[in-house]
Amino acid sequence: MASVAEVCSELEEAVGALCAADPTALGSGDTIVFLHRQLARLEAATTRAAAAFDAGRSWEAHGARSAAAWIAVRCHVPRPAAQRRVRLGRELRTLPLVEEAWLGGDVGEAQVQQLARARTPKRGEVFARDEELLVGFATKLRYGAFARALAYWCYRGDPAGCEDEAEKDYEARRFHLSRGFANTWVADGLFDVVGGTIVASELERIEQELFDVDWAQAKARVGEGVCAADLGRSPAQRRADALAEMAERSRAMPAGSRMPEPLFSVFVNYETFAGPICELASGLPVTPGSLLRYLDTAWIERVVFESPSRVIDMGARRRLFTGATRRAVQVRDRECFHEFCDLPAERCEIDHIEPWAAGGLTTADNGRAACDFHNQQRHRMP
Repeated sequence: MASVAEVCSELEEAVGALCAADPTALGSGDTIVFLHRQLARLEAATTRAAAAFDAGRSWEAHGARSAAAWIAVRCHVPRPAAQRRVRLGRELRTLPLVEEAWLGGDVGEAQVQQLARARTPKRGEVFARDEELLVGFATKLRYGAFARALAYWCYRGDPAGCEDEAEKDYEARRFHLSRGFANTWVADGLFDVVGGTIVASELERIEQELFDVDWAQAKARVGEGVCAADLGRSPAQRRADALAEMAERSRAMPAGSRMPEPLFSVFVNYETFAGPICELASGLPVTPGSLLRYLDTAWIERVVFESPSRVIDMGARRRLFTGATRRAVQVRDRECFHEFCDLPAERCEIDHIEPWAAGGLTTADNGRAACDFHNQQRHRMP
């Protein structure tokens, strides 16, 4: 068996040859997938080596206070990054199947960090029991779907612990708006899942209004060939203006006006994951306890799948998806149908699978969520 020095020398030669190769020759999809797998394997080996270096304590001879401090200086990386690397390497010792999958390139560092975070002391026993299942989620699902599945697993394994974590997130909420140099203002904040979603959703809605205004003005000035570079404001500027607009609209609202009532969806017999489902329209999982402070003013929407007690395919001869039929597709699909898109369904159009012009019905079975780009893509000329 080759020594570690020999292996590292061969690796250096191979990476050198790769870096010297023509970038255009490496631009195929198969090559990108291959390189990401090898990068994941190298990160796994580096993390495991960092943990061994930490345990060996050879860094003490150099006067370093910790292995992470030594790595940060000698490898020219931020100390928090070095600390995360060493800590993750320690946690791998209790995650044998996760480590195996990482070393094989089947998962990446992002999935490993999520899995390591999920294995709390209270969930240690059930994690060992379900580790193969969770690794399967990480290898087969897109990252967002994996994160949701893991969040639901955590809640089923330790409901009280998840509620405590959610309560800590809520208690940690903060927002600062401070005057900076030249009388400018600097904002910084942290929101819990529900509160942040409320703010982000309204900010996005107003920003879209401003974008439509900017686009119309640019189109009138430039013509049909308008593009994003022709707009009068950058996205960051529009968000800043949208936040100011939110404040103006709040001030204009008469005292005592009826506030908008939040809507929460409760899914029953959801086929993609057995058990209780509790998440926002954006796809972010939340604990049931996180919703309690909103329920006295909220509407609850019950969505039942595969039940003969409720008909959702109403208005089959309508051209557009509206009402209950539209909502049924949104809650079923959750996001854009396209493999390379995860835009939430509430921000998508509802498209006919079999086109209306070809006799397709406006029913939930013939509908799918499609973002504007992918909905138009099917109608573009090849």
